[in-house]
Amino acid sequence: MKLIIDCGSTKADWVIINDKNIVVSFQTEGFNPNYTDKKYISSIILDNIIYHPYIQEITDVYFYGSGCGKEENCALIKDILSSVFVNAEISVTHDMLAACHALLGDRNGIACILGTGSNSCLYDGKEIAERSVSLGYVLGDEGSANHIGKRIIHDYFYKIMPDDLMVEFESEYDINISDFIENIYHKNQVSRYLAEFTKFAYANKEHDYIKSLCSLCFDEFIEYFILKFKPSVNTEIGFVGSIAYYFQDILSERLEDKGLKISKIVKNPIEGLIDYYSQK
Repeated sequence: MKLIIDCGSTKADWVIINDKNIVVSFQTEGFNPNYTDKKYISSIILDNIIYHPYIQEITDVYFYGSGCGKEENCALIKDILSSVFVNAEISVTHDMLAACHALLGDRNGIACILGTGSNSCLYDGKEIAERSVSLGYVLGDEGSANHIGKRIIHDYFYKIMPDDLMVEFESEYDINISDFIENIYHKNQVSRYLAEFTKFAYANKEHDYIKSLCSLCFDEFIEYFILKFKPSVNTEIGFVGSIAYYFQDILSERLEDKGLKISKIVKNPIEGLIDYYSQK
């Protein structure tokens, strides 16, 4: 039996598979070892798996996690998992490789993340050959939920947003400038706060203004995260993440405008990882 774990900062998806069959799947709180201490990470893992009936039958553990681009963080997670799965082979790596495996398997191409944040890499079928520079939600994350949300709130307060949407936005959020400034500059989870406004974009994505706004955001993502790899019309370009999934019509249109096309979209990496390890 194989255990696959896709762990983000807020949630983690766990799936146990036997050959090509899903034995059990569940979700837990997520974590990032850059910001979460070992004791708390241990409690999340141990509390949710230690008494699981299949624990002794697991032969392989594949963990993909936020913050696991650092060797010391990988070692920390592996140490915790090894204390539970004493007879299993354990692999710990970062979330970008999860996107590669979920989208491309053993084929080469470009793997993209478009969710709360954004990123991409060039994958050679085995390893990441080149990775994009990610500047985070303050300076980067083009095309992401917080990028779209930031543009929406910007246009609302500057009264660039069309009048009909202004009325709808005010009814939906009842927001004022002082509360907004408080949330942006004096509270945590700023990127998630900005990302919440993307729900408004999705609810109104047929509106010309929203289409234009999202198109501009996706054009920036394509320029900085895809075109830098000099793709051809035959290059596989895959996406994981809620923004890619829910706005795939606009995203696909912007790629086609540049002579490119999407090869695969999955909302959650775990979906593609199940397929990937079912074939191993």
